[in-house]
Amino acid sequence: MEEEEGEIYDGVRAQFPLSFGKQTKSQTSLEAIHNATRRNPNSNSKTTNDFPSLSSSSKEWLKSLRPSKNPTPPPPQPDEEDDGPLVGPPPPPSRSDDSDQTELGNRFRIPLTNEIVLKGHTKVVSALAVDHTGSRVLSGSYDYSVRMYDFQGMNASLQSFRQLEPFEGHQVRTLSWSPTADRFLCVTGSAQAKIYDRDGLTLGEFMKGDMYIRDLKNTKGHISGLTCGEWHPKTKETILTSSEDGSLRIWDVNDFKSQKQVIKPKLARPGRVPVTTCAWDHDGKCISGGIGDGSIQIWSIKPGWGSRPDIHIEKCHEDDMTCLKFSSDGKILLSRSFDGSLKVWDLRKTKEALKVFEDLPNNYGQTNIAFSPDEQLFFTGTSVEKESSTGGLLCFFDRADLNLVSRVGISPTCSVVQCSWHPKLNQIFATVGNKSQGGTHILYDPTLSERGALVCVARAPRKKSIDDFEAKPVIHNPHALPLFRDQPSRKRQREKVLKDPLKSHKPELPITGPGFGGRVGVSQGSLLTQYLLKQGGMIKETWMEEDPREAILKYADAAAKDPKFIAPAYAETQPEPVFAKSDSEDEEK
Repeated sequence: MEEEEGEIYDGVRAQFPLSFGKQTKSQTSLEAIHNATRRNPNSNSKTTNDFPSLSSSSKEWLKSLRPSKNPTPPPPQPDEEDDGPLVGPPPPPSRSDDSDQTELGNRFRIPLTNEIVLKGHTKVVSALAVDHTGSRVLSGSYDYSVRMYDFQGMNASLQSFRQLEPFEGHQVRTLSWSPTADRFLCVTGSAQAKIYDRDGLTLGEFMKGDMYIRDLKNTKGHISGLTCGEWHPKTKETILTSSEDGSLRIWDVNDFKSQKQVIKPKLARPGRVPVTTCAWDHDGKCISGGIGDGSIQIWSIKPGWGSRPDIHIEKCHEDDMTCLKFSSDGKILLSRSFDGSLKVWDLRKTKEALKVFEDLPNNYGQTNIAFSPDEQLFFTGTSVEKESSTGGLLCFFDRADLNLVSRVGISPTCSVVQCSWHPKLNQIFATVGNKSQGGTHILYDPTLSERGALVCVARAPRKKSIDDFEAKPVIHNPHALPLFRDQPSRKRQREKVLKDPLKSHKPELPITGPGFGGRVGVSQGSLLTQYLLKQGGMIKETWMEEDPREAILKYADAAAKDPKFIAPAYAETQPEPVFAKSDSEDEEK
């Protein structure tokens, strides 16, 4: 509240000149702006509240990862003298020293000096998509929402301009832009993928199949939750999806009612094994799928192709795969799995993996792999483990030597799920999160990167003026709704009834004796009906003592002589009835 009042006061004060003549607005230098977002916690520049910066927990954690400039000497060994002079050169610095990161940045030109965070999600950010021009960023989360960010219209407050909820109660798993960046695909945990335009308006939703049809090729869509989806890299009308129902499907975005192709993976036994991930190659001529039985299957799109895979690699991982990634030349395939490993495959020799990188914890089904723009490096994120002190990291690997190049700390408490290196912006995107928070970290270097984060960080948020102030009116209307009205007391109700002439009218007493004034009187303290029954003059009940057969037969002669209803119509044609004699007469004879 005090900060808002301070901003309003500054806005009011700005309306009055401090001196005469033309005034020049004070501008913050770009150097100060970028110093506020530097990842180095030992920076001497003061951070202001106008620009984003690292949190205190992240600074302490990064400080703990970096050795101090004046490291303490190692403790002496028992056989050494404490007072002896130090002989020989000092020990070499560790691998995580600043000089090592500088050498790494000079060699591979990785933009790691500055960092900003796009916040807004309340759970882990599981999906990321940056359009090809680098102007818009999409982030999807386990909180069922998708947030849209625009670098050109965003200032240093880093707020999203639109928030969507594609499918209520379903996590967002994959986001993918079309090749022309005018539409994007949203894959959630439901069985139906959605297509949105660039501004976040729904264009259509693909059809759901019939779950009671056993053959998946006869269904018009997926029958179980989706696991992954990707837009064709060249054709803007084609997308690929995979599902837990054990199929991959190719769709045409112009026809939401049926798919173009259904792909059923090859299985050792008949059944339904989920397809956990899928991917196109760089030219869109091959499709790869990660199957739940641990195999990788690749199909080449050619005339007359079917569900039989061209490449079938069995027992690739011990657990479900979370990502498959082709290199641009189509010779290398990277696979990431829940078993904490990353494997490099040569598609010309698929009997054995070229390299296996272990100790890469993975707890999320959307953890992916990405290449650098020149494909000299590939990198992936790691998850936070309960008993481990290391946070979420970005691990960079050299494609030529197949060695670990660097581990870059992103968050001390959150896991790194999705990552991407945009070729035009030369900026690295990494999504993080846990059960209570989520965000997208953007790593950049002012000397290497272009646009993107540099544009929005340099644009300070607009100060509040006196016109932005809105006084909240105080409304006193306690009985506006019946819900908030006090129940009236019984005493007031009784007083109100007594004042009513109709309700408070005393009833008239019954008349004893003969009636008068239009009222029927009674005699001997009984009702009129009882009196008439007792006298027996008007009502006489004899049905209790009379035989019903005799009561009916006493009208038989009158009915035969003078029929009234049906009998006159048949009087001339009706034969005379002949009745059988009673059995009692036969017995008497």
